[in-house]
Amino acid sequence: MSSAARSTPVPKPAPSPAEPLAHQVLAGLAQHRIATTSQLRAMLRPEGTRQLMSRVLNRLRSDGFVDRTVLPDANRTRTNAWYLTRDGARLTRDLPVLRGRPPYPITSATAASLKTPHTLAVVRAHLAFAAHARRLGHEHGPWDWTPEVSHSIGEGERIVADAVMYYTVVESDHRRKLRAFVEVDRSTMGSERLAAKLIEYARFYQYEAQPVGRRKHASAGPAWLRWYPVFPRVLFVLTGASRTRLENRISDLQAMVAQHPLVAELAREVRLGAAVLEDLEQHGPSQNVWLPLAGDKPRPWTDL
Repeated sequence: MSSAARSTPVPKPAPSPAEPLAHQVLAGLAQHRIATTSQLRAMLRPEGTRQLMSRVLNRLRSDGFVDRTVLPDANRTRTNAWYLTRDGARLTRDLPVLRGRPPYPITSATAASLKTPHTLAVVRAHLAFAAHARRLGHEHGPWDWTPEVSHSIGEGERIVADAVMYYTVVESDHRRKLRAFVEVDRSTMGSERLAAKLIEYARFYQYEAQPVGRRKHASAGPAWLRWYPVFPRVLFVLTGASRTRLENRISDLQAMVAQHPLVAELAREVRLGAAVLEDLEQHGPSQNVWLPLAGDKPRPWTDL
Protein backbone atom coordinates (compact mmCIF):
# COMPACT_ATOMS: atom_id res chain seq x y z
CA MET A 1 0.00 0.00 0.00
CA SER A 2 2.87 2.39 0.71
CA SER A 3 4.11 2.16 -2.89
CA ALA A 4 0.61 3.01 -4.18
CA ALA A 5 0.40 5.96 -1.84
CA ARG A 6 3.79 7.29 -2.96
CA SER A 7 2.95 7.04 -6.64
CA THR A 8 -0.50 8.65 -6.35
CA PRO A 9 -0.72 12.41 -7.01
CA VAL A 10 -2.99 14.20 -4.57
CA PRO A 11 -4.98 17.08 -6.11
CA LYS A 12 -6.10 20.05 -4.06
CA PRO A 13 -9.81 19.20 -3.66
CA ALA A 14 -9.66 16.42 -1.07
CA PRO A 15 -11.65 15.69 2.08
CA SER A 16 -8.42 15.14 4.03
CA PRO A 17 -5.29 16.44 2.25
CA ALA A 18 -2.95 14.77 4.75
CA GLU A 19 -4.36 11.31 3.98
CA PRO A 20 -3.14 9.61 0.78
CA LEU A 21 -5.91 8.84 -1.68
CA ALA A 22 -5.06 5.13 -1.66
CA HIS A 23 -5.69 5.04 2.09
CA GLN A 24 -8.98 6.89 1.65
CA VAL A 25 -10.10 4.44 -1.01
CA LEU A 26 -9.42 1.49 1.29
CA ALA A 27 -11.25 3.20 4.14
CA GLY A 28 -14.14 4.13 1.85
CA LEU A 29 -14.58 0.53 0.71
CA ALA A 30 -14.34 -0.68 4.30
CA GLN A 31 -17.07 1.77 5.27
CA HIS A 32 -19.41 1.42 2.28
CA ARG A 33 -18.72 -2.22 1.30
CA ILE A 34 -18.91 -1.90 -2.50
CA ALA A 35 -18.68 1.13 -4.80
CA THR A 36 -18.07 1.86 -8.46
CA THR A 37 -15.16 3.94 -9.73
CA SER A 38 -17.48 6.90 -10.32
CA GLN A 39 -19.02 6.58 -6.86
CA LEU A 40 -15.61 6.54 -5.19
CA ARG A 41 -14.59 9.61 -7.14
CA ALA A 42 -17.80 11.44 -6.14
CA MET A 43 -17.28 10.35 -2.55
CA LEU A 44 -13.56 11.10 -2.13
CA ARG A 45 -12.45 13.41 -4.98
CA PRO A 46 -15.58 15.08 -6.41
CA GLU A 47 -13.44 17.54 -8.39
CA GLY A 48 -10.79 15.02 -9.37
CA THR A 49 -10.58 13.00 -12.56
CA ARG A 50 -11.83 9.50 -13.20
CA GLN A 51 -8.34 8.59 -14.44
CA LEU A 52 -6.83 9.43 -11.06
CA MET A 53 -9.27 7.17 -9.24
CA SER A 54 -8.79 4.38 -11.79
CA ARG A 55 -5.01 4.49 -11.36
CA VAL A 56 -5.28 4.17 -7.60
CA LEU A 57 -7.80 1.33 -7.80
CA ASN A 58 -5.76 -0.61 -10.35
CA ARG A 59 -2.62 -0.25 -8.23
CA LEU A 60 -4.49 -1.46 -5.14
CA ARG A 61 -5.82 -4.37 -7.14
CA SER A 62 -2.35 -5.34 -8.36
CA ASP A 63 -1.20 -5.24 -4.73
CA GLY A 64 -4.03 -7.61 -3.78
CA PHE A 65 -5.94 -5.19 -1.51
CA VAL A 66 -9.08 -4.69 -3.62
CA ASP A 67 -10.87 -6.61 -6.33
CA ARG A 68 -13.76 -5.89 -8.67
CA THR A 69 -16.85 -7.33 -10.28
CA VAL A 70 -18.03 -6.11 -13.68
CA LEU A 71 -21.61 -4.89 -13.75
CA PRO A 72 -23.90 -5.99 -16.57
CA ASP A 73 -24.86 -3.06 -18.77
CA ALA A 74 -27.26 -2.92 -21.68
CA ASN A 75 -25.03 -0.35 -23.39
CA ARG A 76 -22.03 -2.71 -23.19
CA THR A 77 -20.00 -0.19 -21.26
CA ARG A 78 -17.67 -1.58 -18.62
CA THR A 79 -18.54 -0.54 -15.07
CA ASN A 80 -16.42 -1.93 -12.24
CA ALA A 81 -17.73 -2.33 -8.70
CA TRP A 82 -14.87 -2.51 -6.18
CA TYR A 83 -14.59 -4.23 -2.81
CA LEU A 84 -11.93 -5.16 -0.25
CA THR A 85 -10.10 -8.46 -0.32
CA ARG A 86 -9.14 -10.19 2.92
CA ASP A 87 -5.71 -8.53 2.78
CA GLY A 88 -7.32 -5.14 2.21
CA ALA A 89 -9.69 -5.69 5.11
CA ARG A 90 -6.78 -6.52 7.40
CA LEU A 91 -5.09 -3.25 6.46
CA THR A 92 -8.17 -1.21 7.36
CA ARG A 93 -9.00 -2.96 10.63
CA ASP A 94 -7.44 -0.31 12.85
CA LEU A 95 -8.13 2.84 10.85
CA PRO A 96 -9.41 5.55 13.26
CA VAL A 97 -11.92 6.86 10.72
CA LEU A 98 -13.86 3.59 10.84
CA ARG A 99 -14.71 4.08 14.51
CA GLY A 100 -14.17 0.45 15.45
CA ARG A 101 -16.37 -1.01 12.72
CA PRO A 102 -15.15 -4.45 11.64
CA PRO A 103 -13.70 -4.78 8.13
CA TYR A 104 -15.93 -6.36 5.53
CA PRO A 105 -14.01 -8.51 3.05
CA ILE A 106 -15.87 -10.14 0.16
CA THR A 107 -14.49 -13.53 -0.69
CA SER A 108 -15.30 -13.78 -4.40
CA ALA A 109 -16.70 -11.98 -7.42
CA THR A 110 -19.78 -14.18 -7.13
CA ALA A 111 -20.38 -13.06 -3.57
CA ALA A 112 -19.85 -9.46 -4.66
CA SER A 113 -22.36 -9.77 -7.51
CA LEU A 114 -25.07 -10.92 -5.08
CA LYS A 115 -24.60 -7.87 -2.85
CA THR A 116 -23.81 -5.29 -5.51
CA PRO A 117 -27.25 -4.01 -6.68
CA HIS A 118 -28.55 -3.17 -3.21
CA THR A 119 -25.22 -1.90 -1.87
CA LEU A 120 -24.72 0.44 -4.83
CA ALA A 121 -28.25 1.81 -4.36
CA VAL A 122 -27.41 2.59 -0.73
CA VAL A 123 -24.23 4.38 -1.87
CA ARG A 124 -26.31 6.38 -4.40
CA ALA A 125 -28.53 7.59 -1.56
CA HIS A 126 -25.50 8.66 0.46
CA LEU A 127 -23.99 10.52 -2.49
CA ALA A 128 -27.24 12.43 -3.05
CA PHE A 129 -27.07 13.74 0.51
CA ALA A 130 -23.32 14.40 0.31
CA ALA A 131 -23.55 16.38 -2.95
CA HIS A 132 -26.38 18.52 -1.62
CA ALA A 133 -24.53 19.11 1.65
CA ARG A 134 -21.52 20.44 -0.29
CA ARG A 135 -23.73 22.83 -2.26
CA LEU A 136 -25.40 24.15 0.90
CA GLY A 137 -22.27 24.31 3.06
CA HIS A 138 -23.57 21.60 5.40
CA GLU A 139 -21.51 18.77 6.83
CA HIS A 140 -22.00 15.22 5.57
CA GLY A 141 -19.08 13.20 4.28
CA PRO A 142 -18.07 9.59 3.58
CA TRP A 143 -17.69 8.72 7.26
CA ASP A 144 -21.08 10.21 8.26
CA TRP A 145 -22.94 7.34 6.62
CA THR A 146 -22.65 3.96 8.34
CA PRO A 147 -24.16 1.00 6.48
CA GLU A 148 -25.77 -2.06 8.02
CA VAL A 149 -26.23 -0.92 11.60
CA SER A 150 -27.77 -3.59 13.83
CA HIS A 151 -29.63 -3.17 17.12
CA SER A 152 -31.47 -5.59 19.39
CA ILE A 153 -35.25 -5.25 19.62
CA GLY A 154 -35.72 -7.98 22.23
CA GLU A 155 -36.71 -11.65 22.14
CA GLY A 156 -33.48 -12.51 20.36
CA GLU A 157 -34.39 -10.39 17.32
CA ARG A 158 -32.52 -7.52 15.75
CA ILE A 159 -33.26 -4.65 13.41
CA VAL A 160 -30.68 -3.91 10.71
CA ALA A 161 -30.87 -0.45 9.15
CA ASP A 162 -29.46 -0.11 5.66
CA ALA A 163 -27.57 2.92 6.97
CA VAL A 164 -27.39 5.42 9.80
CA MET A 165 -26.79 8.96 8.57
CA TYR A 166 -25.19 11.79 10.53
CA TYR A 167 -25.76 15.24 9.07
CA THR A 168 -25.02 18.74 10.36
CA VAL A 169 -27.05 21.67 9.06
CA VAL A 170 -24.93 24.85 9.14
CA GLU A 171 -26.86 28.12 9.08
CA SER A 172 -24.80 31.23 9.95
CA ASP A 173 -23.50 30.56 13.46
CA HIS A 174 -26.09 27.87 14.16
CA ARG A 175 -25.31 24.16 13.81
CA ARG A 176 -28.08 21.57 13.97
CA LYS A 177 -27.07 17.92 14.23
CA LEU A 178 -29.49 15.46 12.65
CA ARG A 179 -29.50 11.67 12.46
CA ALA A 180 -31.56 9.26 10.42
CA PHE A 181 -32.05 5.56 9.88
CA VAL A 182 -32.15 5.07 6.11
CA GLU A 183 -33.93 2.19 4.38
CA VAL A 184 -33.25 1.83 0.65
CA ASP A 185 -35.93 -0.16 -1.18
CA ARG A 186 -35.34 -1.37 -4.75
CA SER A 187 -38.88 -2.77 -5.07
CA THR A 188 -37.58 -6.34 -4.85
CA MET A 189 -39.67 -7.30 -1.82
CA GLY A 190 -43.41 -7.18 -1.32
CA SER A 191 -44.88 -3.86 -0.25
CA GLU A 192 -46.23 -5.37 2.96
CA ARG A 193 -42.78 -6.63 3.95
CA LEU A 194 -41.37 -3.16 3.37
CA ALA A 195 -44.06 -1.54 5.52
CA ALA A 196 -43.46 -4.12 8.27
CA LYS A 197 -40.01 -2.59 8.74
CA LEU A 198 -41.84 0.24 10.52
CA ILE A 199 -42.99 -2.24 13.16
CA GLU A 200 -39.37 -3.16 13.82
CA TYR A 201 -38.45 0.50 14.32
CA ALA A 202 -41.43 0.91 16.65
CA ARG A 203 -40.22 -2.08 18.68
CA PHE A 204 -36.70 -0.64 18.84
CA TYR A 205 -38.10 2.69 20.00
CA GLN A 206 -39.90 0.99 22.90
CA TYR A 207 -37.33 -1.68 23.70
CA GLU A 208 -35.75 -1.44 27.15
CA ALA A 209 -32.72 -3.60 27.75
CA GLN A 210 -32.66 -5.50 31.02
CA PRO A 211 -29.59 -4.47 33.04
CA VAL A 212 -27.47 -7.43 34.11
CA GLY A 213 -27.85 -8.31 37.77
CA ARG A 214 -31.00 -6.24 38.38
CA ARG A 215 -34.49 -7.40 39.20
CA LYS A 216 -36.68 -8.26 36.25
CA HIS A 217 -38.92 -5.20 36.59
CA ALA A 218 -35.99 -2.78 36.76
CA SER A 219 -34.96 -0.96 33.58
CA ALA A 220 -32.20 1.35 32.44
CA GLY A 221 -34.59 3.15 30.07
CA PRO A 222 -34.88 2.89 26.28
CA ALA A 223 -32.01 0.91 24.77
CA TRP A 224 -31.54 3.38 21.91
CA LEU A 225 -30.29 6.04 24.35
CA ARG A 226 -27.05 4.07 24.52
CA TRP A 227 -26.23 5.21 20.96
CA TYR A 228 -28.40 8.25 20.16
CA PRO A 229 -29.27 11.36 22.20
CA VAL A 230 -32.49 11.64 20.17
CA PHE A 231 -34.13 8.80 18.28
CA PRO A 232 -33.11 9.26 14.60
CA ARG A 233 -35.56 10.03 11.85
CA VAL A 234 -36.60 7.04 9.75
CA LEU A 235 -36.25 7.68 6.01
CA PHE A 236 -37.34 5.32 3.23
CA VAL A 237 -35.66 5.84 -0.15
CA LEU A 238 -37.40 4.00 -2.99
CA THR A 239 -36.29 3.12 -6.51
CA GLY A 240 -36.43 0.33 -9.09
CA ALA A 241 -40.04 0.64 -10.30
CA SER A 242 -42.45 2.92 -12.13
CA ARG A 243 -43.52 6.16 -10.48
CA THR A 244 -47.02 4.75 -9.90
CA ARG A 245 -45.69 1.64 -8.19
CA LEU A 246 -43.34 3.66 -6.00
CA GLU A 247 -46.20 5.97 -4.98
CA ASN A 248 -48.27 2.90 -4.08
CA ARG A 249 -45.45 1.59 -1.89
CA ILE A 250 -45.27 4.94 -0.09
CA SER A 251 -49.06 4.78 0.40
CA ASP A 252 -48.63 1.37 2.03
CA LEU A 253 -46.04 2.84 4.41
CA GLN A 254 -48.51 5.60 5.32
CA ALA A 255 -51.25 3.00 5.85
CA MET A 256 -49.01 1.14 8.31
CA VAL A 257 -48.58 4.37 10.29
CA ALA A 258 -52.35 4.92 10.34
CA GLN A 259 -53.36 1.36 11.20
CA HIS A 260 -50.71 -0.16 13.48
CA PRO A 261 -50.89 1.13 17.07
CA LEU A 262 -47.16 0.76 17.81
CA VAL A 263 -46.19 2.49 14.57
CA ALA A 264 -48.74 5.24 15.15
CA GLU A 265 -47.16 5.85 18.56
CA LEU A 266 -43.70 5.95 16.94
CA ALA A 267 -44.95 8.51 14.39
CA ARG A 268 -46.09 10.84 17.17
CA GLU A 269 -42.53 11.06 18.49
CA VAL A 270 -40.25 10.36 15.50
CA ARG A 271 -40.07 11.98 12.06
CA LEU A 272 -40.89 9.43 9.33
CA GLY A 273 -40.62 10.12 5.60
CA ALA A 274 -40.25 8.56 2.17
CA ALA A 275 -38.86 9.78 -1.15
CA VAL A 276 -37.86 8.48 -4.57
CA LEU A 277 -34.11 8.07 -5.06
CA GLU A 278 -34.13 9.65 -8.50
CA ASP A 279 -35.81 12.75 -7.02
CA LEU A 280 -33.04 13.03 -4.44
CA GLU A 281 -30.42 12.81 -7.17
CA GLN A 282 -32.15 15.30 -9.47
CA HIS A 283 -33.45 17.88 -7.01
CA GLY A 284 -31.58 17.21 -3.74
CA PRO A 285 -32.89 15.86 -0.43
CA SER A 286 -33.45 19.35 0.97
CA GLN A 287 -36.16 20.05 -1.60
CA ASN A 288 -39.86 19.22 -1.26
CA VAL A 289 -39.45 15.59 -2.29
CA TRP A 290 -40.23 13.84 1.02
CA LEU A 291 -43.71 12.63 1.91
CA PRO A 292 -44.32 12.49 5.68
CA LEU A 293 -45.57 9.01 6.52
CA ALA A 294 -48.01 10.48 9.01
CA GLY A 295 -49.57 12.43 6.12
CA ASP A 296 -49.27 16.01 4.82
CA LYS A 297 -47.61 17.79 1.91
CA PRO A 298 -44.11 17.05 0.53
CA ARG A 299 -41.24 18.86 2.23
CA PRO A 300 -37.46 18.72 2.83
CA TRP A 301 -36.26 15.86 5.00
CA THR A 302 -35.05 18.35 7.60
CA ASP A 303 -38.66 19.61 8.03
CA LEU A 304 -40.43 16.26 8.38
